Amino acid sequence: MNGIWTIIMLIFSNVFMTFAWYGHLKLAEMKISTGWPLICVILFSWGIAFFEYCLTVPANRIGFQDNGGPFNLLQLKVIQEVISLTVFSIIVLFVFKGQTIHWNHLAAFACLILAVFFVFLKP
Repeated sequence: MNGIWTIIMLIFSNVFMTFAWYGHLKLAEMKISTGWPLICVILFSWGIAFFEYCLTVPANRIGFQDNGGPFNLLQLKVIQEVISLTVFSIIVLFVFKGQTIHWNHLAAFACLILAVFFVFLKP
């Protein structure tokens, strides 16, 4: 059950992360934050990132095998990266309408899925 909670929390944390890192670009595109000084953009992003950390840190704690979870550190990191790119891609498609995903992006995602497969293989 710890593994499922870890993945769910990482998915939600990555939604926050994507909006913290890239949401200000959408705000600028919508002419909401064009006059903001950079420090305000940074503080705005940090405010969103706080919630990412509130989910990522416990997700990694409960998912880590030394704390009773099913994953070692390398597995946690690869899972995190795949979730991050998946969430990012979905948000880009629905929020940033001018961006598209091409065959080379899909090939890169396939390589990431292979990375997950290989990181879970027993040595």
